Amino acid sequence: MLKRFALVLVLPLVLLAALPASAAVKASDVVQRAIDGFVRPAYADLHQHTEALAKAMHKLCEAPSQGELDAARAAFSATVYAWSSAEIIGFGPIKENNRAERMLFWPDRKSIGLKQVQAALSGKDPTATDPAQLADKSVAMQGLGALEFVLYGDGADALTGKDEPYRCAYGASVAGNIETIAADVSAAWSKPDGFAALWANPGPRNALYRDGNEAVTELVGVFINELEMVRDVRLKGFLGATPDADKPKQAIYWRSQNTANALAGNLAGIDALFQGSKLGDALPPDARWMAESIHIQLVNGVAAAKAVQGPIDRALADPALREKLEHLVLITSSLSTLIGTRLTAEFGLTAGFSSLDGD
Repeated sequence: MLKRFALVLVLPLVLLAALPASAAVKASDVVQRAIDGFVRPAYADLHQHTEALAKAMHKLCEAPSQGELDAARAAFSATVYAWSSAEIIGFGPIKENNRAERMLFWPDRKSIGLKQVQAALSGKDPTATDPAQLADKSVAMQGLGALEFVLYGDGADALTGKDEPYRCAYGASVAGNIETIAADVSAAWSKPDGFAALWANPGPRNALYRDGNEAVTELVGVFINELEMVRDVRLKGFLGATPDADKPKQAIYWRSQNTANALAGNLAGIDALFQGSKLGDALPPDARWMAESIHIQLVNGVAAAKAVQGPIDRALADPALREKLEHLVLITSSLSTLIGTRLTAEFGLTAGFSSLDGD
């Protein structure tokens, strides 16, 4: 089981309490900026990309060709990046109705999802081609992992012709389901009286966030937990301590060559959230350097990830590209220390460990 960070309050969190009142930053303002500056735009962007993906899949099914397959694959990659940025906000609406698992069932260590997708394709299950009915099936059959196999797995070449229409119909159904999930989450975040209002307006009558401490703890926890996820689950899941310990087929999105694209999206999302919330403005003047350092390291991490192109097994075999991946591990470790120890200390928080379900 993965050990994940939890933030434990050790001192009252009153942002900038030591500074003049005019310089004070309210916890609710930080959270509201996070919502308006990142969360809502990120999920709205995801919705737009899933719309484009669904349209690309329908065009592919209507007029199969290599060109339309390439277009659908490009839309898939763009959606992976958009989702990777947005998925760092793994609480709130995305947690309802198993949406997170339905959007991405991963890791699939026992290949349960793969077997279900392959069974649907071989058996030509007619109910799987209806997005409404698909939404009630196994979470592994209705998200990005399933669509990746449709577009890139064994037999995907058949999508360029009309001999195997079922595969495309199933893929279009999955894309439609993904679009619905993204639309629902985006709409939920935009509700004036929805989850966003609870997070941004903590108080004694708030069932989720009783005070600003808890609201900001949720935000800071995103940075700590997601950096750990990127490093320990996504990266170290396939990047071994030595080349002979690498496991390229354990990498997320390895079939579509989107492993590094997803990592870049994760780090870009973390940076956009940090910048959008202006959490750094809540630091004392002599600690503001942390905010700039966090931003610079995240930008460097995104650049390193984007430099890793092509199949992940070939990247691992290329010393220069493998070094980029190892550099990502160092960056995320450095950021974990900077945010999880030093920045949280400035806010009267300490990063401790709790056993959360990570497998």
